[in-house]
Amino acid sequence: MTRILSPRTLLKALPAVAVGGLLAWSLSAKDSAPKLNLKTDESSVSRTDRLPASFAPIVKKVAPSVVKVVTSGKAKMDPRNPLGEGMDDPFLRRFFGIPDGMGRNQQMPKVQGLGSGVIVTEDGYILTNNHVVESADTVSISLADGREFTAKVVGKDPKSDVAVVKVDATGLPAVTLSDSDKVEVGDFVLAVGNPFGIGQTVTSGIVSATGRTTMGLDYEDFIQTDAAINPGNSGGALVDISGRLVGINTAILSRSGGNQGIGFSIPINMARDIMESLVTDGKVTRGFIGVKIQNINPQLARQFKLGEPKGALIADVTPRGAADKAGVKSGDVVTEVNGREVRDSQHFKNAIARVKPSEVAALKVLRDGETKVIKVKVGTRPEDPELADSEPTADGESGTLNGVAVADIDARTRREYQIPESVKGAVITSVEPGSAAAEAGVQAGEVILEINRQKITSADEAVKLTENPKDKTTLLKLWTRRGVRFLVVDESVEPKPRR
Repeated sequence: MTRILSPRTLLKALPAVAVGGLLAWSLSAKDSAPKLNLKTDESSVSRTDRLPASFAPIVKKVAPSVVKVVTSGKAKMDPRNPLGEGMDDPFLRRFFGIPDGMGRNQQMPKVQGLGSGVIVTEDGYILTNNHVVESADTVSISLADGREFTAKVVGKDPKSDVAVVKVDATGLPAVTLSDSDKVEVGDFVLAVGNPFGIGQTVTSGIVSATGRTTMGLDYEDFIQTDAAINPGNSGGALVDISGRLVGINTAILSRSGGNQGIGFSIPINMARDIMESLVTDGKVTRGFIGVKIQNINPQLARQFKLGEPKGALIADVTPRGAADKAGVKSGDVVTEVNGREVRDSQHFKNAIARVKPSEVAALKVLRDGETKVIKVKVGTRPEDPELADSEPTADGESGTLNGVAVADIDARTRREYQIPESVKGAVITSVEPGSAAAEAGVQAGEVILEINRQKITSADEAVKLTENPKDKTTLLKLWTRRGVRFLVVDESVEPKPRR
């Protein structure tokens, strides 16, 4: 079961096969936490100028670890409208001759799903995708040697599309895990799974890209490959030429529903962290420091004097939160977490999420042209944080403040625009349509907190700071209902003419 992404709707991932309700088995805190006996080899892959004449030895090594996952569950039905859209309307029921009560207590048919999985311990723990087992009442596992088992769902994490199931067996052929952080674009890889249910299949290709964020999941950092991945490959193995697991195959980008050379795999380092949490705690606990972040575009990079648009920009900091207590400030640019490079806001969010609560995350930040290392004691991520290292706010575009009307914040504007009492600045009351500011994304109801890193407490201050600018670009810090964001307006960009 492979998720298929339409190029027109990249943020809407559709499972290739539908399955129904889930009977999950999870470990409670009272249970004795089992240990995962994983086989690992975190050395870098050999990158010689020669490929082996045959990949058969690698396939023989890996194939026994890849299993077929067959699920069964009830089809989903809206109990208020079991016959379809509009068919609960009395007039339509009479028009189509549907007797009263028909469809209201119907027995729903069973729906089967098909996917793949990878054995990661000799005592039966298997990694797969959440969307393979999320709606399953029963899960059956078929090994390459013909043995079959009924599996229990240990845990699942919809936010990353990782799931763990277990079979009651010992001495199983467990795969060796690699260090996916060492995977490079151009590395040769093999994809092993059960596409279309025809039986175990191996395809080859290279790593096309890393760090892809294409499915709209909360946590994603996909390895992209051109090794053929098709429906049924979900949960299967992506391995390097040493036969080590580097990723869990998850999705494809396709117009046809079949392979078109763009497949995505969850890096094994991310999958491993989630698996260990699910097995030991029965849930995934992610790190949280209380910041709002956004990506850095070229305009912001120039304003913050960065050599290139890389890193994560701290837009806002939760008062008295972990980051605030450590000294992190709005406007800081995070370039590393615990010595590992931060490419963008998604990468930063993943890095913080991997740090266990109560542990310390060392953030390397750029502030006013100086590099600092700030150590933050990480907390536990709340379910619905008001300010979190979660969704990146919208990147700013170019524009100016011409055509923007501002006013002091009073009781009326606070009510009208739902501005919290703690927010101080100048509220934007209107933006001229077609102006450069409008093109940049400035909207009425937002509050200007800073102009060119200077705090604003009134409309007069905002006006004065824009009367005689040193250049034609302005860096704004704005409060919005979705959170705080930075935005660059560029007066040198000619606004679009009004029509």
